Amino acid sequence: MALPKTVINENSPAFIWDEALISRYDLSGPRYTSYPTAVEFHGNFWASDMEAAAVRSRASGGPVSLYTHLPFCAHLCYYCACNKVITKKRDKALPYVQRLLKEAAMQAALFGAERPVRQLHWGGGTPTFLPRDVMRELMAGYGEIFNLQTDDDRDYSVEIDPREVDQDTLATLWELGFNRISLGVQDVNLQVQKAVNRVQPREMTEAVLNEARRLGFRSINLDLIYGLPHQTPESFAETLEAVIEMSPDRLSVFSYAHLPERFYPQTRIKDDTLPTPRQKLTILHNTINRLLDAGYEYIGMDHFAKPDDSLAVAQREGRLHRNFQGYTTHADCDLVSLGVSAIGQTNDAYFQNNHDLPAWEAAIDAGELAVIRGVELTDDDRLRRWVIGQLICQFRLDREQFQGMWQQDFDRYFADELARLHHMADDGLIRDDGRVLQVQPSGRLLIRAICQMFDVYRKEGASQRFSRII
Repeated sequence: MALPKTVINENSPAFIWDEALISRYDLSGPRYTSYPTAVEFHGNFWASDMEAAAVRSRASGGPVSLYTHLPFCAHLCYYCACNKVITKKRDKALPYVQRLLKEAAMQAALFGAERPVRQLHWGGGTPTFLPRDVMRELMAGYGEIFNLQTDDDRDYSVEIDPREVDQDTLATLWELGFNRISLGVQDVNLQVQKAVNRVQPREMTEAVLNEARRLGFRSINLDLIYGLPHQTPESFAETLEAVIEMSPDRLSVFSYAHLPERFYPQTRIKDDTLPTPRQKLTILHNTINRLLDAGYEYIGMDHFAKPDDSLAVAQREGRLHRNFQGYTTHADCDLVSLGVSAIGQTNDAYFQNNHDLPAWEAAIDAGELAVIRGVELTDDDRLRRWVIGQLICQFRLDREQFQGMWQQDFDRYFADELARLHHMADDGLIRDDGRVLQVQPSGRLLIRAICQMFDVYRKEGASQRFSRII
């Protein structure tokens, strides 16, 4: 059924920093790019299960989002926890792309090639590792297989490493239909850059951003990371000023999770060079304050956007959505994902390709789907996913809207969760007037902890399988 838009109170402060609350609730928890989260995916989900989910998706006839994982990187960034292949051999790109197109044909036959591709994203790895002729071959192939859109409402985005951009790269991407980019920056401080093996002068980043603007790219995003070696509140404040001067439309400010026991490249980062937990909190606090002062809106967790950016507009109108690429305005798109380790999504299932590149290649060469794990969603999963999505995207949950969506009484269905939420209400993280559950300014930074209250898989509380909330 059609539901009324949920409008955020624009007069409320974006957030309140309360150190006592942060100390109490800063445990570990999911980032909720999916629900159930990826730790619930299991190996008893087979390619046949994914095929059945895709066929059910096709029956809906709605638009789709197309994600492509391009794993190659010419350089190793020591902080990185992504699934990647470090190589200088650009000739690896074409065979990988040819296999992507074989996989695309298989999935299009299942999902429905006629469905409009409203959102498209190249992630990695380093997508701009691909030579320009290989980029063209990939998009031309997609154009033959899928119903790619050309209108202004499309979101076709690509992750950019400014070190992997030459004078024709952005023009090529624009020609291929991309209209949004995200630039990896992390920090402009040279000492920090050397410590993480990512030397990238500010002038390089600024030149790419300015050229992107000249060509017409919109909603340009910059990624920053706090908690890297040699960062201090003072040094990161200088980085932030440089970034504000560049004036990106969006900013993602991620917390670095130092887990060298899980991610081998991080063993090259010395523990004694990292900022202390207290310094990290100071960096985050200062960063949020400065970005708000600079006119950015706090979208949630680690994302900021200018007031006229589509993310900020969507949040004010109650139609912001979250998926594996983060916050998005396209809530109605099932996710067709291609490439090694890529995760796809339908209304009632998640499924992931093999992480191992040779194994993924072997499956595609054999004409088989490379899915090795996933999960089918129960009705309860889907309902809780909607609730968590409302909280993490809109910072509020309307009982009447819930009733209209799920034909369930909210208070009866979540009696246990509401009882456990009392202490959060007492602490001022949320306010419940009996009609709307509203996240308060002091709760916005701790939204992951609030969402966990509705996560049936996390009822035991914090888990070391996830990063800390702050």
